[in-house]
Amino acid sequence: MIDQPTIDRILDASNIVDVVSEFVTLRRRGVNYVGLCPFHSDKTPSFYVSPAKNICKCFACGEGGTSVHFIMKHEQLGYFDALRFLAKKYNIDIQERELTEREKQVRNDRESMLIVNTWAGEYFSKILHENEEGRNIGLRYFKERGFREDIIRKFQLGYSLDKWDALFREATASGYKQEFLEKTGLVIAYENGNVNDRFRGRVMFPVHTLSGKVVAFGGRILKKDEKTAKYVNSPESEIYHKGNELYGIFFAKQQIVKSDRCYLVEGYTDVISMHQAGIENVVASSGTALTQGQIRLIHRFTNNITILYDGDAAGIKAALRGIDLLLEEGMNVKVVLLPDNEDPDSFARKHNATQFGDYIKANETDFIRFKTKLLLEEAGGDPIKRSALISDIVRSVAIIPDNIARTVYIRECSGMLEIDERVLLNEVNRIKLTDSPPPPPEAYPPNTYLQDEGGEALPPAGENASPAAQAASLPVSPYEKYEIALLRYVVRYGERELFNYSDEETGADVRCSVAGYIREELAQDGLSFLTPLYKGMLEEAANHLNEEGFIAGRFFMHHPNPEISKLAVNLISDKYQLSKYHSKFRDIEREEDKLQSYITKDLFALKDAYVNRQIKTIRDKLKEAESSGGYDEVVALMTRLTELNRIKNLLGKQLGERIIIKM
Repeated sequence: MIDQPTIDRILDASNIVDVVSEFVTLRRRGVNYVGLCPFHSDKTPSFYVSPAKNICKCFACGEGGTSVHFIMKHEQLGYFDALRFLAKKYNIDIQERELTEREKQVRNDRESMLIVNTWAGEYFSKILHENEEGRNIGLRYFKERGFREDIIRKFQLGYSLDKWDALFREATASGYKQEFLEKTGLVIAYENGNVNDRFRGRVMFPVHTLSGKVVAFGGRILKKDEKTAKYVNSPESEIYHKGNELYGIFFAKQQIVKSDRCYLVEGYTDVISMHQAGIENVVASSGTALTQGQIRLIHRFTNNITILYDGDAAGIKAALRGIDLLLEEGMNVKVVLLPDNEDPDSFARKHNATQFGDYIKANETDFIRFKTKLLLEEAGGDPIKRSALISDIVRSVAIIPDNIARTVYIRECSGMLEIDERVLLNEVNRIKLTDSPPPPPEAYPPNTYLQDEGGEALPPAGENASPAAQAASLPVSPYEKYEIALLRYVVRYGERELFNYSDEETGADVRCSVAGYIREELAQDGLSFLTPLYKGMLEEAANHLNEEGFIAGRFFMHHPNPEISKLAVNLISDKYQLSKYHSKFRDIEREEDKLQSYITKDLFALKDAYVNRQIKTIRDKLKEAESSGGYDEVVALMTRLTELNRIKNLLGKQLGERIIIKM
């Protein structure tokens, strides 16, 4: 973990113009800079960089943030990795907390294994290009597959000599320990003391992590030998978990984000050939069924995935189970069936990027429709098989989290399967009810409830949940537009002194800040933000007010939670600024000069919205009570309604509104 003083030094050193200009061509426009957005297909400059606020923002797609979050998005790094990226750029030494002996050992082992794999990748590449056997066998194979020199070097392809221990002897001679050669799977040690190279006589495909580190290798044998596996892969290790890696993700990540789509293929050469054809947003599952870890990796960059199949029916059916996991993640899944006797590798070698893209657009189909058609053809007229396939398809539809998408699929499947829509809907609901476990008791801690517009209690998400998770767990607040107006003051001016007064009991001067004032004003009336993300930010600001040097804008813009930092940038960003001409002959009224007035008015607006919704709720209850003849309940509701109308009148006077009350 990086300590806070080091983080502060990195943030202070990072200049947003300096950082962004490494990736985007900027030109000055007034006090800001502008360029083409790197996060979407931008034809006219919409990406603004503000040196004064040290933030960037695209006013077309909404992406932006601080230097840290720009690097996180552009380089697809985590928060602390982005900090390390900037620390390296500005030559800042990272000071991390002291690790335990066990943690040190694990980290040292991991680093040693990564170093060994890096050396091995360079060794295999050197053999391929400089060794006679490597050139005559390995390089010749790649050339015969049609791979260009630049593509071979880009993917760091290599060759392992067809000798029992060539790599082992070279590695130990270079000072690398046998322990780490074994742990990475580069060599195999036997009880009799012999050590052999795992990948001997194979062309090599390094597997890179998201950040470009080599964690594993895949080796393809070139000799025809029925007793020998065609492909051999590195075993699972402390640095390599097959279910969490995708071949080609390091080379594809930026293009996946830019095109907002990921193509999924099966093998190494499929990825390489498509890159050579100009299609770079492609990754491979390396011949295994998709896992949750791989899906989450793709989902970090896009919600849209297109799976390319080579027409092998058996292979397609085996992959269907993994694709259901994509649907469960809420991803938009398309399928493309390539022509007979073609796979992505061979098809890409015969077509350029435009032709390949045109074929995909013309032939891609939605996964549910594809699966339905495939299974219908298999079932034929057999009623038993048909019943089983219907259950299979309905289960795939049931796991789709989006209600609207699920409803559309039910309607379409009803037509394709010739089954009443209500039957399918009932079956989907039954599956969802059966498969959905009840929420754990700890998700609803006692005595920590929000109130809805009618004064009824709403259970919040767990106290320890992230703000984003909390936001997803509750319906959107009906007061969101009022809350965001107040939150804007918190982010922009949260630590600023609004006024001060003398405490009657102690006589001490009390300083009231913007964030503290907003929270206290709401609390006095028993109110709080109902949007969990906003509520959490207000609480954080108020809790940090006593910390020396706390600045709300800086705190939230550099927040490790990207949801919070992005929102903060949006609240601070101003696309347009008045030119000096406007202030030359007259004083321009600034928002910060009348903060107390503006904040007070927006607080009254929120309270008025609360009152209006409660009045509506009570009127609805009053109609029910009058029709049911409950005299006591009618009297109680009328009393409460009168009180609410009195409060509404008072708020109306403060807001300068004309109030007309319908009784």
